[in-house]
Amino acid sequence: MTVLTPGSVRFDGVVKKFGDVTALKSLDLTIEPGKLVTLLGPSGCGKTTTLRLIAGLEMATSGNIHIGGEDVTHLTATYRKVSMVFQSYALFPHMTVRENVAYGLTVKSMPKREAAEKAEHGLELVGLSGFGDRLPSELSGGQQQRVAVARAIVLEPEVLLLDEPLSNLDAKLRRHVREEIRQIQRRLGLTAVYVTHDQEEAMAVSDRIIVMKNAEIAQEGSPSDLYEAPNSAFIADFIGDANLAVCDIKSISDGTATVQMNDQTYMVRGGGLSVGPAQMVMRPHHLLLSKPNASGIAGQVTYAAYLGKEIQYTVESELGSLFVISNVVEQPFKQGDAVSVQLSTDLARLVPA
Repeated sequence: MTVLTPGSVRFDGVVKKFGDVTALKSLDLTIEPGKLVTLLGPSGCGKTTTLRLIAGLEMATSGNIHIGGEDVTHLTATYRKVSMVFQSYALFPHMTVRENVAYGLTVKSMPKREAAEKAEHGLELVGLSGFGDRLPSELSGGQQQRVAVARAIVLEPEVLLLDEPLSNLDAKLRRHVREEIRQIQRRLGLTAVYVTHDQEEAMAVSDRIIVMKNAEIAQEGSPSDLYEAPNSAFIADFIGDANLAVCDIKSISDGTATVQMNDQTYMVRGGGLSVGPAQMVMRPHHLLLSKPNASGIAGQVTYAAYLGKEIQYTVESELGSLFVISNVVEQPFKQGDAVSVQLSTDLARLVPA
């Protein structure tokens, strides 16, 4: 089994400006060798600029970039040990699959026979042995994406860059191909930097996620860290679905906050906050619906969607509109039903107001 030599990536105070526009504020980040790290965020947040700075397709305005321990700040893409998988695949339609995979090697003056052998090995690594003589048009979208990955890894990069690699695929195929990319990355021990705006995609493939907002890092951590312990309302709402409600922290003891919300008192993990206004984060599957009772929050079902193994509800309540996911699909509530909403406060989190 081929294992490539993974490299680390380090940004030290990297700033990128386009004229008067700051596309990236002073950015410090480290990506460890052999890890898949995703840059996630809304359009214009700086994630693609960060990827292009790693690739050498953009030059830093200030700061330093290191790849594999080498300062590459002033090196162009040609002299960096990175390969990129583009959103559009960028395959040559008139070349065979083998010729596409070997293209980068032949550009580097590798003999054609040796390049063809390496291309065949690259196709084997991504599960496309025997596809070398086909044209890209004869492949499915998922197969074309794997050809693009093979073309990148035959160059033996220290870092593999993936720019929105699944955006051209339908939902079911995206799920399948992202699993394949993750398996290839793990099998080869690659360092990979993955850019997407799709939260589910990021959580499915990443060792670590760096969420960006307004040209800087908003929060970083493992998928579970970001989902279970968001540091702001933005992160809570961006990573998975969340219901946010204004509350007031009355006291904190041993990391547990006494919180007042809607004239009721709850005990919630404090999350490092202090006494005063805050917001409670309630995930849709942490809310339970029942028939009206005094212990819950009164509400009315305004929408119900049956999705097979779950039902998604919109409930208008004293806290506002709540999104609730229930795994109880027998005898579901219907639109117009009065309900009580119970909070699993041991699973709720608090973020700054």
